Amino acid sequence: MKITDAVIKEHGLAKGEFSRIVDMLGREPNLLELGIFSVMWSEHCSYKSSRVHLRNFPTKGPAVLQGPGENAGVVDIGGGLAVVFKMESHNHPSFIEPYQGAATGVGGILRDVFTMGARPVANLNSLRFGSLDNPKTAFLVQGVAAGIAGYGNCMGVPTVGGEVYFNDCYNGNCLVNAMTVGIVKKDRIFKGNASGIGNPVIYVGSKTGRDGIHGATMASDVFGEGGEERRPTVQVGDPFAEKLLLEACLELFKTDYVVGIQDMGAAGLTSSSVEMAGRGGTGIEIDVDLVPRREDGMSGYEVMLSESQERMLLVARKGAEEDVAKIFRKWDLDVQVIGRVIDGKKVRILEGGKLAAEIPVAALTDDAPVYERPMQRPDWQDGVNSLNMKDVPLPRDYNDVLLKLISSGNIASKEFIYTQYDHMVRTDTVVCPGSDAAVIRLKGTDTGLAMTVDCNPTYCFLDPFTGGAIAVAEAARNLAASGARPLALTDCLNFGSPERPEVMWQFKEAVMGIREACLELGIPVIGGNVSLYNETSGKAIHPTPAIGMVGLIDDIKHHQTQWFKEAKDVIYLIGTGGEGLGGSEYLKTIHGLEKGLPPRLDLKREKSVQEACLTAIKAGIIRSAHDVSEGGLAVAVAEACFNPDGLLGAELDVDIQGLRIDEALFGEAQSRIIVSLRMGDIARLRDICVKAGAPAKAIGAVTSTPCLRVWNLRKWKFIEMDVERLKDAWSGSLERMLHAGL
Repeated sequence: MKITDAVIKEHGLAKGEFSRIVDMLGREPNLLELGIFSVMWSEHCSYKSSRVHLRNFPTKGPAVLQGPGENAGVVDIGGGLAVVFKMESHNHPSFIEPYQGAATGVGGILRDVFTMGARPVANLNSLRFGSLDNPKTAFLVQGVAAGIAGYGNCMGVPTVGGEVYFNDCYNGNCLVNAMTVGIVKKDRIFKGNASGIGNPVIYVGSKTGRDGIHGATMASDVFGEGGEERRPTVQVGDPFAEKLLLEACLELFKTDYVVGIQDMGAAGLTSSSVEMAGRGGTGIEIDVDLVPRREDGMSGYEVMLSESQERMLLVARKGAEEDVAKIFRKWDLDVQVIGRVIDGKKVRILEGGKLAAEIPVAALTDDAPVYERPMQRPDWQDGVNSLNMKDVPLPRDYNDVLLKLISSGNIASKEFIYTQYDHMVRTDTVVCPGSDAAVIRLKGTDTGLAMTVDCNPTYCFLDPFTGGAIAVAEAARNLAASGARPLALTDCLNFGSPERPEVMWQFKEAVMGIREACLELGIPVIGGNVSLYNETSGKAIHPTPAIGMVGLIDDIKHHQTQWFKEAKDVIYLIGTGGEGLGGSEYLKTIHGLEKGLPPRLDLKREKSVQEACLTAIKAGIIRSAHDVSEGGLAVAVAEACFNPDGLLGAELDVDIQGLRIDEALFGEAQSRIIVSLRMGDIARLRDICVKAGAPAKAIGAVTSTPCLRVWNLRKWKFIEMDVERLKDAWSGSLERMLHAGL
C-alpha cells in the first residue's frame, strides 16, 4: 500500500512526524511500520505533549518501591507487604459504547496491577457526565455503571469507592477513570522488561480479534458530533477470562520462570513488546503467524494493533517454556511462544516467514516526539473569575436552599450507582461506599488501607493551579478523616486538545498546583495517566485532574466514618471558615453561576488540620469525622446526621463573623473537618489541636431528635429541617432524575 498524505493523516501523524520517521529509518516505512509508529507516538502512549510537565512531580519517598514508568506504582506498607495501585482513563470508548468502554477500562487497570505480582483487593472509579437534563446522560450513566459492575463483580474484586460529577461541559465527552489497589509481597514484585538474549517471548490469555484496532490513536483525537463512527475501535471484554488470567498469573508468580511481564493494554501487542524491550535495553522479535487469533484472515497489521482484552505478554527463562504452558493450559487459556529476546535493540516483526517490519526500539520509546506546546491564559479567564457578590441576592428561605443543594446531582447520594457494585466480596471491606473514604483490612494483620478519588472540576476551570492543589488536599483530608496517613497518589489528568494553547496552560497550571500540594503534604506521585483531546466540536471539558490516593491505618480499630454516633456528643470544627462563594455548588445550583475564584488553600493550615484530626482519631477521642466540601458547613453536618444505623439530629450555633449568611452556611472554605466527641474529651482535643497548630471550636451538639437546627449565636434560626426529609431528598433524587431522562 502506498503511503500517501491521506494515509498518514488517517494514522494520526503530522507531516513533520512522518518526515522524522523517514529520517530515523533511512527509508519510508511500510504500512505495518507506519501503524506501529502511529500507536506508539499517539498521545495516549507517548505522552508527547505532557511529558515535559510531568517531570515536575515529586516521585520519590522513603517508602516508594516503584514510581512512574512501570505498569503501576508500589509503596512499602511494612510487614513484608507493599501496596500497588494506579488509575487509568477509558473516556472515549465509554462515550461511544458505555458498557464495554467502562468494563474494559476496569479490566485494563486490573491487569496493570496484577501484572506487578499483586492480587487486586479493591476498585474505585471517578466518573463525569453531562448535565442531568441532557438526553444522553442517563443512557451513559446506566451503561457505564453496568459495565463497571459487570466486570468488577465477575472478577471478585470489590468496588469500594469513587466519585460522580455532572456538568454540561461533559455533554459531548464523559470521563471514566478506573483505579485498582492490590497487595503484593515486597520481595515478589514483577516488572515489564525483556532481558536475557534468547529468552522466549510468550503470549498468554485470550485470542486476538479485530476489536480495538487503533484504540490508542482514537483516544488521542477529538470527537466530531456523535462519535459513533468510532465504535469498531472499542474493545470487548470477558471478565471470566480475565479471572482465569489473574489466577494463572498469580500461580506463575510463585515460580522462578518469569523474567518480565506486561499487560497488552493500549496499542496491544505493539506497546507491550516495545516497552518491555525498551526497559530491558534489548531487542525483541515477534512472529505474528504464531499469535492465537479468533478471526480468520487477520493481517500482521491487525494482529499488532489489536487491543483485544485479557491478554498478557511475558518473557520467561529459557527452558521453562513448557512449565509456563502447563500453568496456563490448566486455567484453559491460550499460551504460545511467539518470539524471542534478541540483541540489537530493534523490534522485528515476522509474517509469512519474512521480515515484515524492523524498527529501532528507541525510535518508538525514548526518541518519540516530545513537544513543548504553546501555552496562553485564556482570554475568557478574567470574565469567569469576575464575581460581584452584590449581584447575588441573599436567599429568603435557607431551608429551601439546603433542600435544593442536598438533592442536586453533585451532592446527592450516588447509592443508585454504587449499589450495583459488589463492595463486600473477599469480606475485607470495613467502610463501604458513602463515607469520606473506603477502608479495607489486610487479612491476617491489624493494618488497614483507606482509599479515595477526588477532584472538583469547577475549581479547576476557574483556577487550574488552585483546583489541582485542592484535589490533592481534599483526597488527603478524606483519608485523614478516615484515620489514615496518606502514602502516595496516582492521577488521571483529563483535559482538552493540547494543540490549543489555553488547554496547555490549564494543564501546566494544574500540574504545578498538584506538585505544590504534594511537596507541602509529603505525598509522592507514583504513577498515573494523561487523557487529552477530551473535547467535541471545539468544546473542551473542564480541566479534570482526578487524584487517587491510598493511606495506611496502623491499627484498623482506629478507622473512622463520617456519621455522628450518639446524642449529646459535642460537634467541633477543626479548621476555620473563610470568605467567598466562588466555584461553589451553592452559587451554581441556586444562582446558576459558575464564576469567581475557588476557595483559597493554605497548605500549612491544611497540614495542621489533618495532623490534628489523625492524632485525635488515634487517641480514640474522635467518634466521627467528615470533610467539609461541596455545599459547605450546612451540607456536611446534614450528611453527618445520616447514620445508616439510625438518623440523628444536630443543633449548631454559628457565628458568621462578618460573612454573608450564605457564605457561612454554604461556602466551601478549605481545610475544615467536622468531628464529634464526648464532652469529657474536649480538653484533650483542644490540646491536640494547639500542639498541631490547628484552630478548633465547638459549634454544636448531636441530638437524638432527627432535626437539623442552625442558629446564629442563639439569636435566630437560619435552618430548621427534619433530617428524614433531608435524607429522602439526598438519597433518592439522583435515581429520580436519571429515570426521568430515560
